[in-house]
Amino acid sequence: MPNSMSRSYPVPSVQRLPGYLRLLKEVRARGETVISCTRIADEFGQLSVQVRKDLAITGIAGRPKVGYVVTELIDSIEHFLGWDRKRTAVLVGVGSLGTAIIKYEGFVEHGLHIVAAFDNNPELAMQHVHGVPVMPFVELVPYARKRKVDIGILTVPASAAQEVANALVEIGVKAIWNYAPHKLDLPEGLICEDVKLSASFAVLSNRLLMDESEQEQLTTINNRKD
Repeated sequence: MPNSMSRSYPVPSVQRLPGYLRLLKEVRARGETVISCTRIADEFGQLSVQVRKDLAITGIAGRPKVGYVVTELIDSIEHFLGWDRKRTAVLVGVGSLGTAIIKYEGFVEHGLHIVAAFDNNPELAMQHVHGVPVMPFVELVPYARKRKVDIGILTVPASAAQEVANALVEIGVKAIWNYAPHKLDLPEGLICEDVKLSASFAVLSNRLLMDESEQEQLTTINNRKD
């Protein structure tokens, strides 16, 4: 299989792979052994050519008139996403969002293990959230000096984001998953994925508004006809 880190791939294609993977595991659980691009495309309301292109970035090719072997396709997607490797992470900011992330059991299935969490709230110190120990933020660097940490998950307010990011850089994380609404100043080469919750909600809210406006226009037109 190709090294997925040797080049970049279309972000939308990468983002669709987890959905395909979920479907494939459901299909496998029903005892089915092969699947076609057309079948996957129908499930997600897409063109089969797009599904084929998405799957091709993982390095796998379907078989003419047969499709893909389900187990092979699952392995190919998981390998491409790096979900067949164990990644250790620490989380900083054990508020509502941080707690929800810790409690989400799906990350373990994808190889992500949150081994510790840190927060400045003294009431949280030395507690456990879903089995993950919570420690004062000042303990982050000493903790990481004794352990390998791949990923830092940042769920703090914007005002504290850069300070926390600096600490994560100091402990040598390879990547930062940033949920804070703040653009981080990071060393070149460090991987950072910004989760833009407000931007995502803006799209949802706008689409909802447009739909409501269309419905209002249709109602007005129908009332005039009456």
